[in-house]
Amino acid sequence: MRTRLVLVHGSRVSGVQWSAHRRWLEPEFDVITPDLPSHGTRAAEPFTMDAAVAAVAEAVDEAAPDQPVVLVGHSLGGYVAMTYAAAYPRRLAGLVTIGAAGVPQGLGAAAYTLLGNVTEKAGRERVTAINDRMLRRMAAPEVFEAIAADGYWFDGVQPSWAAVMAGGRPELLSGVECPVLIVRGQFDQLGINARRYAAAAPNARIVTVPRASHLLPLTRPWQTSAIIANFAREVAGTENRWSADSPA
Repeated sequence: MRTRLVLVHGSRVSGVQWSAHRRWLEPEFDVITPDLPSHGTRAAEPFTMDAAVAAVAEAVDEAAPDQPVVLVGHSLGGYVAMTYAAAYPRRLAGLVTIGAAGVPQGLGAAAYTLLGNVTEKAGRERVTAINDRMLRRMAAPEVFEAIAADGYWFDGVQPSWAAVMAGGRPELLSGVECPVLIVRGQFDQLGINARRYAAAAPNARIVTVPRASHLLPLTRPWQTSAIIANFAREVAGTENRWSADSPA
């Protein structure tokens, strides 16, 4: 039976973040890319962590009986994925967090709070233009084009980060029974506490991607897909492995 991959996006974007990954992964896996509240197709729904976990639960629960499910979350999506796994510690075959291993306090938390305030003061059109310029330079073209066409979602920035600051601690992983893979870019500001998150989980390990940033799934989509696929195969007990160098 094909493993189901539930890929959860970061803040200000939607499930289209995973469009390129989906094309590569779908020949082998059952891939679902849900939108979180205040993003994409759920833009009208206010963001709360409970509502975000419910959106993930819907995608997980649609799996066939006995179908393995690997939950993957990037940034905001990583904290949501951990919160889901804490609530349903026996439901998953595997959990992957990407850029979600920074304890949300101090300067990091202040930076994200500032981001929400700056968005409101600068205006969404101006911030959209800044996002487009930045991602056009940094992201892989197939990732940038999908995100730019979908647009950006700002209503959830402040409430989502407030929810992460309230509960996104390493202790979320303490009761999770499935294998956990904590992925961080070498220069990821939200990967600085990866060891604390790994130590909190009964069965976790860390993958650090050299010279990569917090935007790893956007800047190196094929390498990210390879990491996800190899972990999903591992927890499903298969041996075949992808190269992280380039698409087949």
